[in-house]
Amino acid sequence: MISLKELKHDFPAGVVVFLVAVPLCLGIAMASGAPLFSGIIAGIVGGTIVALISGSQLGVSGPAAGLAVIVLHAINQLGSFEVFLSAVVLAGVIQLVLGLLKAGSIGYYFPTSVIKGMLAGIGVIIILKQIPHAFGYDENFEGNVHFLEPRGGTTFSEIFKALHYITPAAVVISLLSLFILILWDQVLARKSKVFQLIQGPLVVVVVGIGLNMLFANYFPNLTLRDNHLVALPVAGSLGGFFNQFTSPDFSRVFSYEVLFLAGTLAVVASLETLLCLEATDKLDPYKRISPANRELKAQGVGNIVSGLIGGLPITQVIVRSSANIQSGGRSKLSAFIHGLLILVCVMTIPGVLNMIPLASLAAILLIVGYKLAKISLFKSMYRKGWAQFLPFIVTIVAIVFTDLLTGIGIGMAVAIFILLKNNTAVSHHLYEEQTADGRKKYRMMLAQEVTFLNKGNILDTLRKIPEGAALEIDYSRSAVIDQDVQELIEDFKETAHSKSIDLTIQELEPEEVEKFKSL
Repeated sequence: MISLKELKHDFPAGVVVFLVAVPLCLGIAMASGAPLFSGIIAGIVGGTIVALISGSQLGVSGPAAGLAVIVLHAINQLGSFEVFLSAVVLAGVIQLVLGLLKAGSIGYYFPTSVIKGMLAGIGVIIILKQIPHAFGYDENFEGNVHFLEPRGGTTFSEIFKALHYITPAAVVISLLSLFILILWDQVLARKSKVFQLIQGPLVVVVVGIGLNMLFANYFPNLTLRDNHLVALPVAGSLGGFFNQFTSPDFSRVFSYEVLFLAGTLAVVASLETLLCLEATDKLDPYKRISPANRELKAQGVGNIVSGLIGGLPITQVIVRSSANIQSGGRSKLSAFIHGLLILVCVMTIPGVLNMIPLASLAAILLIVGYKLAKISLFKSMYRKGWAQFLPFIVTIVAIVFTDLLTGIGIGMAVAIFILLKNNTAVSHHLYEEQTADGRKKYRMMLAQEVTFLNKGNILDTLRKIPEGAALEIDYSRSAVIDQDVQELIEDFKETAHSKSIDLTIQELEPEEVEKFKSL
């Protein structure tokens, strides 16, 4: 249920998310090779339908940049946007089934170091991707998170290219916007509740529109061109607005191409949603835990609705969710307000929205990116040791140089490697003492769970037992002993005999074995 008790916090946050979401929806639609309005539809559905069903209080859903490449290839391969929409509907059905089967728990198996690396990586990506827009170089679409640019080049080459195409008005608007945002956040909002109610990003957008109008009237050479502004499709009438909605073509819904695409969309969208859900909960100042299975159901319903009316596939999106949290959002009402504002404004005032400079929005996103990738976060993770810091930093670098899911996959691989490495180091403890007759006596106490991964470590220790010593191998407290390790110990009996090692083995008592089995 949506509550109005946090309206004074959620409304301004919803406005900020709305301002950020509109160009992202359009940019992702453009990158997907789909009609621009399909991105707006996805934003509306994600902000309203999904927000109503979801259990996430701060997550914001909409079209995802991570799916843009899949969508682009799919539309080209199928040869029809309407057929593609049928795959979106089917993907939603699959997500709904996954939610009913409680598949959402997979999100809980990603380590905190990787999730925090994902947040910081997204922050770095936002900053790098918005620098060209802040300079007035707007050739690439808003919302792109891939290292390789769709028109060639990379994230870094686009920054250097932007330096050769600087638009003075955009730079002025960006710098002034950054100044206002920092002043608002660090000074004004702390002095008066009025400045907490009226969000800095809204002021920045109004100032950006006003400055560009000033340039148009008094400094025509500085006026921003249309490609430097938000570019919503404008319908001439209410009928024209509704004509922008598209129905899916189900004639090929059971073909291999559509079924395979639907499965791919469902899996990728679900994984991205669960990761963003986990990351959003990490950012939540109230540390609420969102129900993952309910989120999958909400996303499934959202994709069914989006596909039926001509929208792109939907996921929970960390950029918009982060903007929501950092703008003071406290409940799902802020996400709903953002979706409602998209619907109302594209119906009534698309011309006003098309006056918003992309440079103003770039400044807002630069602040969002900085808050996600603060230096204090890097210091905090470093103090936790290399087992935490290495997966964290690898995830960031991998996300910056690939994309979101690939980067997380690489970070997970590093985290698993460290886990396995640490696991082999705690397979046993070796105690040494001196007997009354001067012989050395060793006692090897095996861990509660010993797997084949510990085989090498145990073998290395056994090889170091000197000739003529006494050795007791104790696994009376071990719940699980892998067959490989048991064979290793059996084989060592021959070695012990040849080296005159007095070997005794203390095993788990039968009643203790049954006790562990019952657990």
